[in-house]
Amino acid sequence: MHRLCTLGDIPDHDARGFRTPEGDIVVARQGMEVFAYRNRCPHIGICLNFQPDVFMDLTGRHLLCSNHGALFRVKDGYCLRGPCSGQSLRKVEVVIENGVIWMPPSAAK
Repeated sequence: MHRLCTLGDIPDHDARGFRTPEGDIVVARQGMEVFAYRNRCPHIGICLNFQPDVFMDLTGRHLLCSNHGALFRVKDGYCLRGPCSGQSLRKVEVVIENGVIWMPPSAAK
């Protein structure tokens, strides 16, 4: 398993990006839950963020593609608004054990 960070390293209603052996991912936190996705917009396949660890809209409720303003639900990665509306981010499996967020091998492929 690949250690990403601790749960406390990601503020509630925020997200962080990680480079892993399987590719770049984004992990968003809502309360004690985390949701992970490939850091690729389904519209044209580029990273969601321009700046490191800036993934959320101003409300902290949705993941945001900085390139064209698409909004994605955190819980399932579904695009609510933007040119990729109706598509979804690709989910990545992560687990929390003793407050540490882990990604199993090959989870992001």
